[in-house]
Amino acid sequence: MSQCVSAHRLSTGSYTDQPKGPFRAGERTRLSATVVVGTQWGDEGKGKLTDLLARDMDLVVRYQGGHNAGHTIVTGGDTFALQLIPSGVLYPHITPIIGNGVVVDPGVLLSEVDTLSAKGVDCSRLRVSGNAHLIMPYHHELDRMTERYLGKNRLGTTKRGIGPAYADKATRVGLRVQDLLDPKIFRQKLDVALKEKNAVLAKVYNRLPLDGDAIADCYLGEYAPRIEPMVDDAVALVHQALGAGKNILLEGAQATFLDLDQGTYPYVTSSNPCAGGACTGAGIGPRELGRIIGIAKAYVTRVGSGPFPTELDGDLADLLVDRGHEYGTNTGRRRRTGWFDTVMLRQAVRVNSLSEVALTKLDVLDTLDAVKVCVAYEADGVRYDFMPYHQSVLHRVTPVYEELPGWRTDLSGATDLSDLPTRARDYVAFLASQGGVPIQLVGVGPGREQLVDIGIRD
Repeated sequence: MSQCVSAHRLSTGSYTDQPKGPFRAGERTRLSATVVVGTQWGDEGKGKLTDLLARDMDLVVRYQGGHNAGHTIVTGGDTFALQLIPSGVLYPHITPIIGNGVVVDPGVLLSEVDTLSAKGVDCSRLRVSGNAHLIMPYHHELDRMTERYLGKNRLGTTKRGIGPAYADKATRVGLRVQDLLDPKIFRQKLDVALKEKNAVLAKVYNRLPLDGDAIADCYLGEYAPRIEPMVDDAVALVHQALGAGKNILLEGAQATFLDLDQGTYPYVTSSNPCAGGACTGAGIGPRELGRIIGIAKAYVTRVGSGPFPTELDGDLADLLVDRGHEYGTNTGRRRRTGWFDTVMLRQAVRVNSLSEVALTKLDVLDTLDAVKVCVAYEADGVRYDFMPYHQSVLHRVTPVYEELPGWRTDLSGATDLSDLPTRARDYVAFLASQGGVPIQLVGVGPGREQLVDIGIRD
């Protein structure tokens, strides 16, 4: 064990109070609820970690977002690209729940169920909150039109109707999953919504009006009969599990800096991926949260527009994209890449109350002679150790780097801390010391088992 790793562990306090790692056979950590949160701009590997943590869970609850974010899990030679269904669906003992904070496209949900079922995955345990909001055809259309008309100022959305659906939720004109169970209410709400949406589509965007009868026939005739068995009181299910002492995992989409309130606005999502959003999106209070795990990639990526202080270009950016397969799970868009940013990590620790971090894709850096880490920003003679609140400052900051030697060793076969070369361990320890929280797990490949537990054992 390197002195750097040892020094960090001593400096961050006693580990006897830290939660156990998820891989100790026969142990079940009895905490109220565990939250998994991305610490960057998404695509950190939340699905893989959620899948692994689910071994010791009874419920896995997706608490926000829609099908604009994908989780990829590789196991048993199969690749599962999940968009809406919680990652825990791959375990037969898990009850996967789509919470009230999620916006649901019924067609996408049923397509995902069919795809999983064709691969032998049992989706009969899936439950969907009746209070989750529906994505409607006019949400897709408005999303596409808005992005097109913004031109060079576009936000880089996935054009899947997520933002417009959340906007309707906020203005209290949205349709919810429970409305599928009451055709009369569904038609009344749809008629009210279409009166406004069709006017906007026609008068602002010169688009043909949408047919309410066709929409109702699809949603009530095709989707509702299949979704009805899944609809449930998700809040009651979660609290029944809490009362029975069961283990619950709360799974978010996107990440801290895409959070509507804490992210790099306006280049954010339309919901709250931060740990606080887990409470509202799952229907529990903050005292029920026990372990809050932040997921960080060993470098940083971003999809779409927005500031990116450590962004790379040229051959090095291409290398990270190629080795890390940095293309969107849903959209196929190439991700922007950059060096690890500890300013972002410290901010994520602060706004999420992270108890620990899991670091993914360390193996992508295996071939580099040296790796850089951003430890601060500078702008106008001022040094920033946390994210500056003003967007104009963030757009012009210069990253302050420290350079560490690369390890030039294939990490993909590592199964224990001792398998990691000293320079790789030193890199991990440096990130942990900069972030101020332990890094408990390190990912060394895409497979389900390619995670190294580096936590102290009692």
